[in-house]
Amino acid sequence: MTASPYIFDATMDNFPQEVMEASAKTPILVDVWADWCAPCKQLMPILEKLADEYQGNFLLAKVNADEQQELTSSLGVRSLPTVILVKDGQAVDGFNGAQPESEIRKVLEKHVEAPAEDPYEKAHALWEAGDLDGALAILTEMNQKDPENLNVLIDLAQLKAEQGDLETAEQVLDSLPPEEKLQTKAKQLAARVKFLKQSSELPAIEGLEQTLEANPKDPEALHQLALHKVLQEQNAEAMDLLIRLMQADSTYKDGVAKTTLVELFEKLGNNNADVRTYRRKLYTLMH
Repeated sequence: MTASPYIFDATMDNFPQEVMEASAKTPILVDVWADWCAPCKQLMPILEKLADEYQGNFLLAKVNADEQQELTSSLGVRSLPTVILVKDGQAVDGFNGAQPESEIRKVLEKHVEAPAEDPYEKAHALWEAGDLDGALAILTEMNQKDPENLNVLIDLAQLKAEQGDLETAEQVLDSLPPEEKLQTKAKQLAARVKFLKQSSELPAIEGLEQTLEANPKDPEALHQLALHKVLQEQNAEAMDLLIRLMQADSTYKDGVAKTTLVELFEKLGNNNADVRTYRRKLYTLMH
């Protein structure tokens, strides 16, 4: 029996009330399955995921064909898995065999109200589309409703930083519990704020590129151009410039190239492919 409030086991005893009668208020997706049925095991996680995603807009009733032979027979099931959508006490749709998630969604879309859009996901979609004000409005409302949600709080601070309000971003960082400051998102925010603060002091990219054409080992130009690349999210180029800086002068500004590389690694996270590549280059350079 699943712990989800949207999924339950249907039996001959409860089927009339919990499926047929209940479907007058909420569509019920009936999944007839068996332990020995491989396609059933492929299908069930998809159905369970969709039931949770739809948050009660439909319920998933699971019928174990071996344990509920009488019910299975009464439903006219001839093969497994069989899925039947019941609405207003009637079978209105369904399918046999394992189906891809996209096809199951098409069945649901015809009969079931779409799930409410997750505000956190919507905020990030707006953020990625460049609508920082729209994302900020949603995250601010979420923060007001749940001030203890540190993911939302850190995202708010990140947005503030992107809009130039570095003071607020730093205040959020300072307010975090000590253990939270060690988490990846907090470290990434700290690194981003630092890079943004440094950006206001940087000369134009064109001038730095001209300097490096004349002197490819100019440490200041290498460092400043790397910071520009970080702010443009051209991270591989930034890391390459910092490696070049270490090769040219590893002691420049008390080893700022290595420090900046490590901060960039933290900002991007260990799963980033460029981080793995340049971490190896840094290790080789140091050893």
